[in-house]
Amino acid sequence: MPPCVIKTGMLGSVENVRVLRAWLQRLRARGPLALVVDPIWKASSGAILADAAYRNALRELLLPLTTLLTPNRAEAAWLLELSEPLESSAIPEAAHRLLQFGSGAVAITGGDAGGALALDYLHTPQTTGWLMLPRLLTRHGHGSGCTFAAAAAAAMALGYCEADALVLAKMATHDALRHAYAVGAGPGPVLLLPGFTLTPDVLPMLWQYPRAPTLRFPALPDPHIGLYPVVDDPTWIPRCAAAGVTTLQLRIKQPASAELDDAIQTGIALARAHGVHLFINDHWPLAIRHGAWGVHLGQEDLQHADLAAIAGAGLRLGISTHSVWEVARAYAVKPSYYACGPIFPTRSKAMPWHPQGLTNLAFWSALLPAPVVAIGGLDPERAAHAIGCGASGAAVMGGVTAVVDPDQALRDYLAAIPRAPHPRTPPRFPRPTLSWHAAAPADD
Repeated sequence: MPPCVIKTGMLGSVENVRVLRAWLQRLRARGPLALVVDPIWKASSGAILADAAYRNALRELLLPLTTLLTPNRAEAAWLLELSEPLESSAIPEAAHRLLQFGSGAVAITGGDAGGALALDYLHTPQTTGWLMLPRLLTRHGHGSGCTFAAAAAAAMALGYCEADALVLAKMATHDALRHAYAVGAGPGPVLLLPGFTLTPDVLPMLWQYPRAPTLRFPALPDPHIGLYPVVDDPTWIPRCAAAGVTTLQLRIKQPASAELDDAIQTGIALARAHGVHLFINDHWPLAIRHGAWGVHLGQEDLQHADLAAIAGAGLRLGISTHSVWEVARAYAVKPSYYACGPIFPTRSKAMPWHPQGLTNLAFWSALLPAPVVAIGGLDPERAAHAIGCGASGAAVMGGVTAVVDPDQALRDYLAAIPRAPHPRTPPRFPRPTLSWHAAAPADD
């Protein structure tokens, strides 16, 4: 039995909850099955649709089998037996409490809570944080909550993990609200149209606080990066520059030490002397101290790095992304470039992500407002295909530094990479890189 997904809303009675629980147990005995529960407490007219007995049945019988729970703020308060809808400051703790009933993930929506931003808080096996988009001023929003839950369920049915599914659901709901229309005298229904995923202004930000970052990083002076070697020693910089490389990354994976400080300082000096742009991987304090041109951070680093200090020092910023939700988190920061990977399988490090492939690279290159760099398993031919997908650059590690003839490898890559490619048509959706029935990923 292939993985499948069930989305449920108002079940009507305690007995119906029991019946659904029994069927879920039978189906799960046959194979993976995700359950998305959109709890309905009262109608948009204000009529109460569920009593305490029904709430108890949901909490005791259904939530322990739930993969994703999607209440709005009022419904979350009702499930927790709170008298008032939740304020933003109380939502992370409320999400934690809701998970104690057994659900694997929760998204507390806030489309009806007012404010300049429509804020949804997610707590999933992959990540936690706030999904945000500018609030649309419309009186027609009937069905927006159902659209959100149904879109999340549909995304999970296509194989997306919970966090990715919720980002796609946010995009779908925003687009559906934008096309809502009047029917009769009351609020009209929302309308979701095809192609919403390739509309840049529906991509949400994902951030750890319920407010959008105000960071801005310098744009790249030339959006075409071309070959982007990732090296582990500053002595590679003159060699790459002599071959015609204009942008490199110095990636030294070791704790802070005097030796590391010297290596980064030497690398920055060599890059200046040879007129190339150098990004320092991870070690942002040393990059600031020694006046680097840019910094590259992984997703985990976003939680700990002083991004305001990096921006204040005038450094460019690149961010690694492997999936939809990681793109949304990087998008909140407005980096100088996005790294998309792994495009192909790579031996440089073990990762839980499925390769993104050229289709995802074409999707993100078309959607994102800053250059996209492809990384992972790129030989010269694949690097050319990556640029042909619209990528700005092709990041290469072992393909240059772990071969018998690095100088020939550099020539081969530079010859293969075109400067003015004709980007391929992007797909309507990126392919999933981590499924909901797979293990949660570790941050890069």
